[in-house]
Amino acid sequence: MFHRRDLLTSTAAALALSGCALPQPPGRPLGLVFFTPEEAAGVDAAADRLIPPDPPGPGGRQAGCVWFIDRQLAGPYGSSEFLYMRPPFLDGIPGQGLQSPITPAARYRVALAALDRVCRAGFAGKGFAALPPDQQDRVLQGLEAGSLRLDGTDGRAFFELLLQNVMEGYFADPVHGGNRNMEAWRMIGFPGARYDYRDWVGRPGEAYPLPPVGIGGRADWR
Repeated sequence: MFHRRDLLTSTAAALALSGCALPQPPGRPLGLVFFTPEEAAGVDAAADRLIPPDPPGPGGRQAGCVWFIDRQLAGPYGSSEFLYMRPPFLDGIPGQGLQSPITPAARYRVALAALDRVCRAGFAGKGFAALPPDQQDRVLQGLEAGSLRLDGTDGRAFFELLLQNVMEGYFADPVHGGNRNMEAWRMIGFPGARYDYRDWVGRPGEAYPLPPVGIGGRADWR
């Protein structure tokens, strides 16, 4: 497991999901466009266990990974629009990627529902988002190892997809919904989409002193 590290506008209120509220990027309230509130709560909780918060940087929840994934699944990525999706589908080698007729959006929908059923059956009616962190970790470890089976889908394939998407949301440009306040970039010293680095080309090993910049620029520039 990984231990380190315009969009549709609807409502400015945070969504109360299973006892927790999804963090909203400041100045740009978001609404869910793919997940149901219950699905979003589960993904948000999983993101914060896959990338837990610690002193160097934010966790997956604070970074807003769930918002990134929500928007990706509602777009071309979620429907595999740019992939060849005709049969036959055979098990490929790891370098070939996932060989499946199931789109990412469909895999999330089926897997999250199955995960909810498994958790409620095994933890006194509690869904994944309502479990304490140690139990959430055990569930995720079971998915990763393939020992926790989900009805109707491959639990391990879902874990790998979820982990990949959480990491993408953690480090992607904030315009896509994640990497809130560019905190992940600050943590690793990535300067973002600055247009000119010529003053620093000949200074290897030195920390870049300027704050990161996203694709949308900086508010003070406007």
